[in-house]
Amino acid sequence: VDIAVDGDTTISDVLTKIKDAGLNASFDTKTQRFFISAKESGVANDFSLTASDTNGQAALSALGLQVSLKDDKATLAQYKEYAGYYVAGDKDQTLANMKSLIEQSVASRTNSYLDKYKSHQSDLKTAQDKIQEIEDKYKDNPLDSVDNYTTQIDAKKAEIESLKEQRKNDVLTDGDKKLIDEKIAALDKEVAELSTKKADAETLAKQQESVTRLQGQIGDVEQYISVAADGTATATDKLIAEEQESFYNKAKYAAEVMANYDPDGDSDTGATKVSGQDAKIRLNGADFTNTTNVFDINGLTITALAETKPGETVTLTTENDTDGIYDMIKGFLKEYNSVINEMDKLYNASSAKGFDPLLSAEKEVMSDSEVEEYEKKINDALLRNDSNLSSVSSGIRSVMSAGIEINGKTMYLADFGISTLGYFNAPDNEKNAYHIDGDPDDANTSGNADKLKSMISSDPETVISFFTQLSQNLHAKMTDMSKSVEGYRSFGNFYDDKKMSSEYTSYTSKISDLEQKLNDYEDKWYSKFAKMEAAMAKMQSKTSALTGLIGGQ
Repeated sequence: VDIAVDGDTTISDVLTKIKDAGLNASFDTKTQRFFISAKESGVANDFSLTASDTNGQAALSALGLQVSLKDDKATLAQYKEYAGYYVAGDKDQTLANMKSLIEQSVASRTNSYLDKYKSHQSDLKTAQDKIQEIEDKYKDNPLDSVDNYTTQIDAKKAEIESLKEQRKNDVLTDGDKKLIDEKIAALDKEVAELSTKKADAETLAKQQESVTRLQGQIGDVEQYISVAADGTATATDKLIAEEQESFYNKAKYAAEVMANYDPDGDSDTGATKVSGQDAKIRLNGADFTNTTNVFDINGLTITALAETKPGETVTLTTENDTDGIYDMIKGFLKEYNSVINEMDKLYNASSAKGFDPLLSAEKEVMSDSEVEEYEKKINDALLRNDSNLSSVSSGIRSVMSAGIEINGKTMYLADFGISTLGYFNAPDNEKNAYHIDGDPDDANTSGNADKLKSMISSDPETVISFFTQLSQNLHAKMTDMSKSVEGYRSFGNFYDDKKMSSEYTSYTSKISDLEQKLNDYEDKWYSKFAKMEAAMAKMQSKTSALTGLIGGQ
């Protein structure tokens, strides 16, 4: 990876470029030193920082990253190789000597640019599709600017607050308050509609910016590769020319370095490099190497912490991790109990009969704590006696209680000292929870003999086989209950979410239509009553006039 450094480059820029090359890099401001390392250990992950010309060498020196060639065998080997390709005064021959290296680099950069091209094209299509989607949504009434929507929303929110203040007036009649509530509801609806349009307008603007940016990035890539209709790419003359010039300069500089290289010279350059190497151990006479000091051999994990001295041997003793297996089973049952207890709690919840959702007017005369307690009563009972919840609970309980054949013998959880407390002994909503005999953290069974731990010590394979099969059966059951049904469920046999969504939309539409119908009826009767009141007033006026005439006679 080529890293260019010039007078405008900052320390942060250097770190970013080094990280982009696939390395770890940091800068210690106190010591003013760089710390650079490979992401993984081992010979295969070794790297070097090599100058391609005198300016590059000066940059490495200034950054404190120049390593003596005597201490950096990888860089020395590369300089020797490149110097061997160089023919003084004959650029064409030098390039011919490096043809294979240049072709490999061109192919690598071509593939890299092609990946960028495909990524940019994919992102571009996504942005264009989103723009088209929004434009189609508002084809009959194009979107306004984000600022205009913000102004309109702020104005309507201010109007709502003003109406709310007016409604607090004790002089208002119930009819007046009703009219204010209707105005507030209408304004809330307008605010929601404007907020949706504002969000779409923001999305549209961002996607349009993305399109412009991506088109520019695609144009930059197309300077270096030409992409055919079938998706393959070829390098442009510009890319080939850049690689030829780069490799020629590297060869020329390498020849200069090797001409002046003194293997016995001063090696103090200010930078220190630890070359990558593989770890190596000998186990029972066989040699093993690895890129890290952790070896996984025949089921054993061996971590080499220090170099063994000549003539010294290390003895390994293995035994089953009884506590580890026990804790794993205990943790599994703890999670299972948490889920099944919650299901039972929701299914057996107290009835919320008679607790209807609170109206706004009802909430106003109640304290916040009273409202919260009232609504909690309703929410806690949402899944009371729910058939879907019962099906899921029954499904997983059936797996836990079923027998599993191990080495020709059918075994159950009870065979390992694991069982429920029984209907009359278990607390409410914990009757399906499992307890381990002898578990010191379980007051209900701590006094019993620890059968599970004994079996782990004496026959770990049976224990492992049983619980492996149990977990697989449980996973298979949950997977089976999680199959989607086209048109009804997006995931799971638990709830018909798609059907519910469709019905919710349908009911919402019906409610809207009925509200409109109610408004029309109100308007109709308001009009009739207004006409009747006008007629009554007119009749009253005539009656008064007639009474006056009679009284006058």
